[in-house]
Amino acid sequence: MSIPHAHGELMARQGGLRSVFQEYELLVAKADAAFRQVAREWVDLVNCRAGCYDCCQAVFGVFPVESVYLGYHFQALAAERKREAVARAEQFDRELAAIQARYGNGNPDDLAAGLARERVRCPLLGPDRRCLLYGSRPLTCRVYGIPTVIRGRSHVCGKSGFPKGGTFPAFNLDLVNRELYRLSGRLLETHGNPEAASSVLYAVSRSLQPDLWELMKAGGIQV
Repeated sequence: MSIPHAHGELMARQGGLRSVFQEYELLVAKADAAFRQVAREWVDLVNCRAGCYDCCQAVFGVFPVESVYLGYHFQALAAERKREAVARAEQFDRELAAIQARYGNGNPDDLAAGLARERVRCPLLGPDRRCLLYGSRPLTCRVYGIPTVIRGRSHVCGKSGFPKGGTFPAFNLDLVNRELYRLSGRLLETHGNPEAASSVLYAVSRSLQPDLWELMKAGGIQV
């Protein structure tokens, strides 16, 4: 069973997927609202601007619901843009494999720390340094420029003006990730793949593949 990218096919089995997407978009709206509020209150410290793509080089994974959402919207792009992005995705996968080999000592914490330090260009970053799917980008991308809480620890974009150790309002990604986990479970169950793990994070590069659902079911595209 593959993800139904064609609009007509999607509408034929839309029910559960549309409901999950709507809930996901509510999370997205909350993240965008949080970003706007922090940007208004700390205008001199939030340095996100058009042309800045620091977050587009960070290595991170997305939950199944985000991966499916990206894959769906990716298929609506023009054919040439998709071909170019897929070529960049192949390069991304090669670089990611090399990084995983460097930190592959069996300790997941060491791998996570190594991935956090590395920089690899996102395949959705176009030659004009703009995101091809900006309106559909993952939650992590949406809050990258403001203080966040991940696994109980505060994080801040290195390009921002927020000093480390300062006291600022932080967006709690841990809470959001719990919701992404829940929505991913609903998505997988609705589409007959309850054996696929809703906690596995997938590389953005693999979210661009038309056979994403089968790859996800096999568990072969995790970060």
